[in-house]
Amino acid sequence: MPKKRFISFALSAFNDLEDIRAWYIDQQTPDVGDRLISEIISQVERLVAFPESGRIVPEFNIENLREIIFAPFRIVYRLDKNKIKIVRIWRSERLMKIPN
Repeated sequence: MPKKRFISFALSAFNDLEDIRAWYIDQQTPDVGDRLISEIISQVERLVAFPESGRIVPEFNIENLREIIFAPFRIVYRLDKNKIKIVRIWRSERLMKIPN
């Protein structure tokens, strides 16, 4: 029997979604923002069945830190045993900061 995986969102990822929504509201296209957020959530939901489907984040090269590229966004998540934590949702051209 396959493991049951749980998905959670870090506050930073939740705030990223709110920022995406706010940006599209400012552009007077809230329906586009709502559609994109819905599509991002669909991408995240697939991780329950395919948790390792995202690539390893190249800036860190850490096995359990992965990302889904959903243009123009990077959905970054941490994979731990039966938990998947969405860490950030950024524009794809933005590089993650590597700690010193």
